[in-house]
Amino acid sequence: MSKGLLRNKKPWGGRFKEATDELVERFTASEHFDRRLFRHDIAGSKAHAEMLARQGIISSQDAHNIIEGLSEIEADIEAGRFQWRPELEDVHMNIEKALVDRIGEAGKRLHTARSRNDQVATDTRLYVREQIDRMDRLLSLVQEALLLQASERPALVMPGYTHLQRAQPVLWAHHMLAYFEMFKRDRQRLKDCRKRVNICPLGSAALAGTGFPIDRQYVARRLGFEGISSNSMDAVSDRDYLVEFLAALSLVMVHLSRLSEELILWSSSEFSFVDLPDAYCTGSSIMPQKKNPDVPELVRGKAGRVFGHLIAVLVQIKGLPLAYNRDLQEDKEALFDAVGTVSLSLEVMAGIIAHMRPREERLAEAVKSGFLTATDLADYLVKKGVPFRQAHAIVGQAVAACARQGKELTDMTFDELRALHPNIEEDVFDVLSAEGSVGARNCPGGTGFARVKEAIESASLWLRTWKK
Repeated sequence: MSKGLLRNKKPWGGRFKEATDELVERFTASEHFDRRLFRHDIAGSKAHAEMLARQGIISSQDAHNIIEGLSEIEADIEAGRFQWRPELEDVHMNIEKALVDRIGEAGKRLHTARSRNDQVATDTRLYVREQIDRMDRLLSLVQEALLLQASERPALVMPGYTHLQRAQPVLWAHHMLAYFEMFKRDRQRLKDCRKRVNICPLGSAALAGTGFPIDRQYVARRLGFEGISSNSMDAVSDRDYLVEFLAALSLVMVHLSRLSEELILWSSSEFSFVDLPDAYCTGSSIMPQKKNPDVPELVRGKAGRVFGHLIAVLVQIKGLPLAYNRDLQEDKEALFDAVGTVSLSLEVMAGIIAHMRPREERLAEAVKSGFLTATDLADYLVKKGVPFRQAHAIVGQAVAACARQGKELTDMTFDELRALHPNIEEDVFDVLSAEGSVGARNCPGGTGFARVKEAIESASLWLRTWKK
């Protein structure tokens, strides 16, 4: 056993004859990371103290002293004056011990009718609820940047890809709005997750509830929860709401990573589709010509970090018997790091999207190669009465012939086109241009000029009217 252990004896350790080993204290301590829950812990404690006084479980004077003391402790923590003690394990006991030291006997009454089990579950739910609202605001910044890009260039045509091969012409705005829709669903998922997060577990105590006549509904209202948990064992032991939140954040990172990948490709000399802002790029330590897309590369890399936190929490809870187990302490670092990673990723991506610039001349050049209007030619033949599969084969043969000759479909003469099928007429050239291809795709959800204009207006309206 380590020397000098008596100085580390816990204030609630009446059951034990020996003090906790110093190594065990370091191994089990969580105050160095869960201290960020201090505001939520203090808010929950104030509401609990108010309720205890209302119910006559403690005196009004004790409740007043507790609340005043907690306010002073909160101010000390915010000012950096608070002395955190690792031997007290966590944020809860650090604050409670400081309260007792500050106000005396009344502070010892605060923990009546609750446990650290329902206390930490309450703190975590308050934290996650706050972060959901924060994520919603950050996602709106990314959506606003995407909408700005779409609105400023509603008629800019670019190559669309499948299998990373040039496929069909699309509007730049249509491409930007595709990501707008992804982040829209992310916000909807977080909103839905919030409903299950916003349930108050306080009053569940350790696992079986409490014999004191508490008013759980009052505490829930006081803390802004929509309701109370229905089962005390479930309330203190499950973390499915954290899994759901981390899953939603993982999907945010999936979408950020996909966008990052495209920005990395587009900013390369091989594509040269966009100029990324200098402020969001870095140089090389040896190659003076380099302008590296480090921000999207890091976002792409950090996606895996968030996915890992989701898996970590899933593994932590998959084999736990009811009710609380200390394994659940391990959810905090995963949660906090995921929140920090996603938050910063959203902020930097909003900036890079807002300030990047498409190279319009390069895009105009790119849509002229790669046989992007081959499908339009096939559709043209179908409209002239040719079955689609036959039209597909005819155009495929024409593309092969052009490839051998080193030219595009738009380079073919009318006689060459007419030789493909007698139903081809002079109006065929209307469908072979990139602008003609885009204009023809006017179905709902398509890249047609009119549809994209409507989509921009719809996205703008959605941002103005969205309620988290």
